[in-house]
Order: sequence, then structure tokens, then C-alpha cells
Amino acid sequence: MARFNQPLGGNDMPRFGGPATMMRLPAQPSAEGLDACFVGIPMDIGASNRPGTRLGPRAIRDESRMLRPFNMATGAAPFEHLQVADIGDVAINTFDLKKSCGIITETYTEILSHGVIPLTLGGDHTLTWPVLRAIRDRHGPVALVHVDAHADVNDTMFGEKEAHGTPFRRAWEDGCLLNDRVVQIGLRGTGYAPGDFAWGREQGWSVVTAEEIHGRPLHRLMDQVRALIGDAPVYLTFDIDSLSPGLANGTGTQEIGGLMDWQALQIVRGMAGLNLVGCDLVEVSPPFDPSGTTALTAANLLFEMLCVLPGVPQDPPKPLHGFDLS
Repeated sequence: MARFNQPLGGNDMPRFGGPATMMRLPAQPSAEGLDACFVGIPMDIGASNRPGTRLGPRAIRDESRMLRPFNMATGAAPFEHLQVADIGDVAINTFDLKKSCGIITETYTEILSHGVIPLTLGGDHTLTWPVLRAIRDRHGPVALVHVDAHADVNDTMFGEKEAHGTPFRRAWEDGCLLNDRVVQIGLRGTGYAPGDFAWGREQGWSVVTAEEIHGRPLHRLMDQVRALIGDAPVYLTFDIDSLSPGLANGTGTQEIGGLMDWQALQIVRGMAGLNLVGCDLVEVSPPFDPSGTTALTAANLLFEMLCVLPGVPQDPPKPLHGFDLS
């Protein structure tokens, strides 16, 4: 009998059947006894353009049914080393964003009390701020790797402090971040003024725009990110709109010229060896994702996040050929 929970295999139940959980893992009502957990925040009341991210967690779970437990590229086998389950969704107040933020912090405080690492299925990006408040109370201020088309450091949106364009300004105000160890990757698009991406730099953050990394492998960048963060606790937040719209059109605020999916994999895999205390994948909007490709990409990136958590060894396979591909 397996020591740890295992995803339901495709030879035991057809992929289109079985439980509607992340990777068809067992479900449980709390994080008790787990090393890591998948949790959804079905919310879009903080979104400013196209809605629909309230349906994101359900779609990501559905598209995760094709995922298998072994990572062929990195050699990671997370279900051999961690106890993982899907603990369901946060019961937000869908009519009140401020109350929802409080509910999220309270829920994650309880989750973190079990010593678990949460992997969050979003939901709009507002959610990262209340999650970071709970993370701060558990771990203290943390390093941050933020992958996104947008900086999300507005002071207000339509006069409101809580919105998907404000979470990192709020997190900064609340003392959630180690400012010399915050990295934003993939920012791009149009703006209102030349300094739209400058606010983070003024706080000591490292900002890497999409134009700086167009077409480039990101191994060297991630080597430098790991060196910058060191052994500090770190949180990874990944907005699916960081990718090119041609790869992930099921989102609310698209910008052309985004990252490629292979670059996204390099970023997440480049987090291996860091003291990850939480991750999220946000802004998947199924109504604009008729083929399910955006949700499928999100599910794969969440699995990759699980694969780089502390306690999961990386053992990349040796090449099966004699060619020099350097």
C-alpha cells in the first residue's frame, strides 16, 4: 500500500471519469496531515476587464486529469515524498470583495497552522494579497517571484484599494515582502506614463520586462534569482496572462508579446532548491478558453510547482542519444 496519496491513474479509471479534484487526488476537508495541498479560490469580483475567473479552479481541476505523477523532464516524483490532497475551495463572499479578502486570510491562517504548503488555483489576482497576509503571520516577510504581464501595484482602481491591480502595493504596505528579494518577470504592454513599472524598482524590487527576455532561455535568469533569494522563505505567484495570448487566451487582461510556455516551465523549474512556502496560479477565465488550453497550461504549471517544493528531489534523466545539443 502506498505511503502517500496518489493521483488516480488512467489505467484504473478513464481520464474523463473519477473524482473532479486536482490530478484526481483524494479530497479532504482540511489540510491536517498534509505536506502540500491544492486549494481553490473561485473569485472574479476583483477583476477589471473580462470576468470568469470564479470558474478557474473548477476548469483547472478538470484539465488536470491528464497529468501523471512523474515529471519526465526533471525526474521529480512529488507523490513519493509528500502527502498531498485537494482540500476544496475557499468559501468567499461573492458579493463583497473586502469581506472575501478577510475570509481568505482567515482560511489560509488555518491551512498554514498544519505546516502545509498551499498551492492555490485562482481566481483573480486580488487573492494573492490576503494569502500573503497569512503567509507573513506564519513565516514573516517573504521573498516573492511574481510572473505577470502587469505590475499590479496600483494604489487604487476606481477608488478602491482592493482589486486585481493592487495586491502587491497592499502586500508591501502590510509588511509581507522582503523588498530586496522581490522579482517581477514578464511585465509588458501599454501604460499611462513612462514610469508605470518604476514603482517596484523604487522599493528595491528587481523588474524584468518581457522585452528583455523575448526568445531567450531563462536558466541564467533563474540562477540569479536563486542567488538573490538565498535561503529566505519565498512565495511564487504566476498570472497566466504572463503568457502570450496565442498560448493562453482564456484570461481577462491579455497583452501581446508574452512569455512562451517553455519559458514558463523554465521559471517554475528554476525555483527548485528554494524555500518555497506557497504558490498560486491565477487569472484563468474559462468562458474565454473554449478549447481548455489555458486551464490545461495552468494545471501543468501547478504540477510543476508541486515538483519544486522542498523535500522533492530533482533527478533529470541523462540524454538518450549521443548528439551535442548545447
